[in-house]
Amino acid sequence: MQNELKTVKIPVLNTAEALAVFGPQDKFLRIIEERVDAKVSSRDAEITISGPAQQVDSLEQLYEVLLQLVREGYTPSERDITYALDLALKMQAEELLDLFKKPIATTYRGKKILVKTIGQRHYVKLIRKQDIVFGIGPAGTGKTYLAVVLAVTALKENLVKRIILTRPAVEAGENLGFLPGDLQEKVDPYLRPLYDALHDVLGAEQTVKAIERGIIEIAPLAYMRGRTLDDAFIILDEAQNTTPEQMKMFLTRLGFGSKMVITGDVTQIDLPRGKNSGLIEAKRILSEIDEIGMMIFSEQDVVRHSLVQKIIMAYDRDVESRS
Repeated sequence: MQNELKTVKIPVLNTAEALAVFGPQDKFLRIIEERVDAKVSSRDAEITISGPAQQVDSLEQLYEVLLQLVREGYTPSERDITYALDLALKMQAEELLDLFKKPIATTYRGKKILVKTIGQRHYVKLIRKQDIVFGIGPAGTGKTYLAVVLAVTALKENLVKRIILTRPAVEAGENLGFLPGDLQEKVDPYLRPLYDALHDVLGAEQTVKAIERGIIEIAPLAYMRGRTLDDAFIILDEAQNTTPEQMKMFLTRLGFGSKMVITGDVTQIDLPRGKNSGLIEAKRILSEIDEIGMMIFSEQDVVRHSLVQKIIMAYDRDVESRS
């Protein structure tokens, strides 16, 4: 049974469909064929898949799902193809239909914002359901971006009255004191990723207006001390660079009608040597509290360039080999 061979044919409506699922110069097809023994070809308005039966079944599911997405107006990217193949090899490619059909929001230009992985979908559900959610994982998994999108959505739906975005002021060995300008000018560069996400969803003009009116507040973590934050959506970014004391201080700011999302990557800690990460401690101490959501992203959830995913995996392997 293991060596059973099989051939299936899947009809294609036109050449545009075939181009969408095979990619420019068959780039997507090559990505798939590098990882499987089965052979895929397209001619006479159909896709032919031949090879080991199990792989053929997986690729049949993959192409049926991709064609359905294309027919519904979605254009798959290289990243989508790689992720779809990961799912198809476990016979889970149909999950993509759910992911790409329901946008969680739209950008100010009207473009749909979709979750790109099952991990991201779970993260979004957790944020909608729980008052405190931790999003922990590598760069490029959309942890901060999705939190900002959901914060703006909550504001638009009057679920909260303001958004507070904060980061600890420890940045890769740099010191705010050495940057020119007043506090705002010093703080802006290291909070840039938060501004970028806001600009995408609200547009630069609306973001500036919201900040001027105090509806959106962007401030260093130290500015949270002594406050109780009611009716707010609060995002703590780069949380791996908090100390345990800072993390406890932040979490106990939670007020009525508020949500908190804490994001970070425990492999990118820039704290001085000998200082423990508040994010690592919080994950350990709070994991038993059911009302707190914990989303641990993996490299499979990386939605940047596929090379970024390979870089992260290479670093992970190196860490494992030395530990």
